[in-house]
Amino acid sequence: MGEITPPKAVPGLAEQISEKTSGFIHSRKHRDLLDIVDALRSNGVSHYVNLPQIIVCGSQSSGKSSTLESFSGIAFPTSEGLCTRFATEVILRRSEKSETKVQIQLSTSRSEEERVKLLTFHEKETDQKNFAKIIEAAKIEMGLTGTGPDAKVFSIDILRIESTSPTAPNLTLVDLPGLFSASDKNQSDDDVKLVQDLIVGYMKQKRSIILAVFSADSAFANQPVTKFAREIDPSGIRTLGLITKPDKIDRGSDTEKYYIELAQNNNVKLSLGWHVLRNKSHATADDTITKREDREAAFYADSDWRLSIRHSLVYRH
Repeated sequence: MGEITPPKAVPGLAEQISEKTSGFIHSRKHRDLLDIVDALRSNGVSHYVNLPQIIVCGSQSSGKSSTLESFSGIAFPTSEGLCTRFATEVILRRSEKSETKVQIQLSTSRSEEERVKLLTFHEKETDQKNFAKIIEAAKIEMGLTGTGPDAKVFSIDILRIESTSPTAPNLTLVDLPGLFSASDKNQSDDDVKLVQDLIVGYMKQKRSIILAVFSADSAFANQPVTKFAREIDPSGIRTLGLITKPDKIDRGSDTEKYYIELAQNNNVKLSLGWHVLRNKSHATADDTITKREDREAAFYADSDWRLSIRHSLVYRH
């Protein structure tokens, strides 16, 4: 049974999250249910109970973090290469009190010495206004900052961020490392398997909604999430498709037509449908969330993707 660090309150993030997500549907009954199952997860029983959650899966650099930002309003760290190193669970709940608590749930493979060290994470300083610093602090505590061929790259520990506020939705999101097929100087064959096992483990939980992220600038069939989603959810009952980077492909090309057909649910049919999200580019990486959404709206208005914008995940107030 995994251990978790005592939570550290980080006020400020809850308000940021609530501003973005206050339009989601929620009820007291729904909230109470999610509170119960999250308590079970905190006590390490998710091995026995399938807990409701939306898991974000896709290849490295497919735009998973931008997808989470569109959901939650949190600016997850992004990069063109290796970025997400461990699972991050974001638990959003409505409550009279606004606060955010951060903790690490330790894997069962941790030694006693490692547990003692990681249990001090709650005492570390984090910047309540900069979510990226929380991620970086967790990365340091998990030992993911080394370099060289023997450096640890990924962790099966879990970063849990629990945020409450009077206007928050009742929603649980899970960010996962990106899938990749080949090793390189930074990622080994063992890392390939570790990441696949981590993602498949979340996918196999019957009450997980699989948010499968596909980058439009890569061939659909070549993206590993295709294979895993079809094997684990062959009927597409609990898979929701998300197409990112629609602006990175040539207008009027066969590739664009293919992905627009996907977005309209006319190719690979999914019960939960397909959605589209235009990501930030390197040049617009510092855009605010509102600015990113404005750029996305302008792109849709002037392209064939406008036929599919009703499927967009972006929630605009």
